[in-house]
Amino acid sequence: MKKSVPPFLTIAEASRLIAERALSPVELTRALLKRIEAANPGLNAYVLVTAKHAMAAARAAEKALAAGQSGPLLGIPLAYKDIYETAGVRTTAHSKILIDNVPKQDAETVRRLHAAGAVMLGKLATHEFAIGGPATDLPWPPARNPWDTRRFTGGSSSGSGAAVAAGIALGALGSDTGGSIRLPAAFCGIAGFKPTPGLVSRRGVIPLAPSLDTAGPMAWTTEDCAILLDAIAGHDPADPASVSVPLPSFTQGLNAPLKGLRVGVLRRFYEHDAPVSPEMRRMMTDASATLRDLGCIVEEARLPAVQDFNAVGRVIISAEAYALHEATLRTRLADYSRVFRIRVLAGALVRAADYIGAQRRRTDLIAATREVLRKFDVLICAPTADVAPPLAEQRPDDGFARPLVTTVANVAAVPSLVVCGGFNAAGLPMGLEIMGAQWNDATVLRVGHHFERATTTRERRPVL
Repeated sequence: MKKSVPPFLTIAEASRLIAERALSPVELTRALLKRIEAANPGLNAYVLVTAKHAMAAARAAEKALAAGQSGPLLGIPLAYKDIYETAGVRTTAHSKILIDNVPKQDAETVRRLHAAGAVMLGKLATHEFAIGGPATDLPWPPARNPWDTRRFTGGSSSGSGAAVAAGIALGALGSDTGGSIRLPAAFCGIAGFKPTPGLVSRRGVIPLAPSLDTAGPMAWTTEDCAILLDAIAGHDPADPASVSVPLPSFTQGLNAPLKGLRVGVLRRFYEHDAPVSPEMRRMMTDASATLRDLGCIVEEARLPAVQDFNAVGRVIISAEAYALHEATLRTRLADYSRVFRIRVLAGALVRAADYIGAQRRRTDLIAATREVLRKFDVLICAPTADVAPPLAEQRPDDGFARPLVTTVANVAAVPSLVVCGGFNAAGLPMGLEIMGAQWNDATVLRVGHHFERATTTRERRPVL
C-alpha cells in the first residue's frame, strides 16, 4: 500500500525524499494537483492549472532519476506568477488585455528551473500587470489569504504567497518593484527574496517599471528560496540588465555561524516614519533578541526617511508604468481594471523634470544606504504596519496614501528578504525584513535561515 504524501513538504524535504527513492515525483505532483483542486476554489491562487503539463514533467523527472540523474529541484512542483512567460501556456498578467497571450518561449528563469527538472503546476494570480489590484473587475478574482480568506495576501505576487502558504505549490516565482514579493511573504507567513538587481534575469517577465523590477523566489523557508536562487541566478547575455558576477552557492553558505555579524535595527522606520502596531513592535524586539542570542552584534541604524525612498519610487513607477501602457490605454482604456487606471494614469502627469529629479535623488539614496551598510552586515525592520488587513479595505490609491517600507530596498538596489517573524494574538503571521549590501545576497539569506531555525514559526501552517 502506498504511503500518502505529506501535505506540507518543503522543497528541501521533498528533494531528500525523492533522492532516497522514498517519494516519487509522479506521486508528489498528483498529490499537489489534488490539493489544488480542493483548496484553490477558496483561495483563487491559481488562474491556470497545467495538470497535463505537470504530470508529463513529473514522469520525465522519474525517468531521469531512474537514469541516475539528480538535483535539488528534480521532480519538485512549482508555480509561476502569471507575468512569467511560459512557452505554449497562456500568460495574461491577470489582465483582459493579454487574455489570449500564448508566448513562444519560456522566461529565462522558467527555462532554468525546467532544465533543473522542476515541474510546473500552473500560473498564479497577481495584480493586473503587477500593480492594479486587488480588483474585482478582471477576468479572475483576487487571491485570498490562507490564514484567513477574508484577508489580503499582499501584492502583487498575491497568488504566489497564497499558494506557498497553503501548500499548493512547494515554491513559486514572484516579482518585486516596490515590495511585491516581500509584502505577500509578510502577510502569508512565508519567505520571499528580492535579489540584488542584475543577479536574476528578467527576460520574459512582463515589466512594470524596469528601473526597479526584480525577479525572485518565494517558498516556505529561506533554505528553499536559496535552492531556487541557486537555479535561477546568473548572467543572462540576452538581458541588458543582467550583470556578470562570481556566483556563490546560496545553499552551501546557509549554515555558517552568525557570531560577530553586525545587525542594524531601523527603529525609526517602524516607530516614526511608518508606525507599526504594538504587536509588531514586540515582534521586532523579540527578533532583535533572537539575533543577539545567535551571536550577532545588534545596534540601531539610520537611513534617510522612508518617505524619501517612497517619493522616488512612486515617481519612477508611475512614469515608467504609464510609458509602457500609454498606447494601449489610448485604445483599450475600459479593458483595464479601475484600480489599474487609478494607479497608472497618474503617470501621465509626471514631467520629464520630475522623473529625472527622482532618478538623481535615487542615486543619493543608493549612496546613503551603501554608507550605512559599510557599518552593518544587514539591516532589519518591520516590512508592514500590521498583519494582513481585510481584503475589502484595500484602497485603489494604496501605495500613494501611505509609505511602504519595502520600497526602500528597491530604490536602494539592495537584496532584501522577508521571513515570518512571529504571530499575533489572533494567529496571523507578522513579517521581518532583512536587507543587505549589493551582491551580499548570501549573507541576507544566511541570517534569515538562522532566524527561522532559532524560532518555531516554520512549524505552524494555516488550516484551510
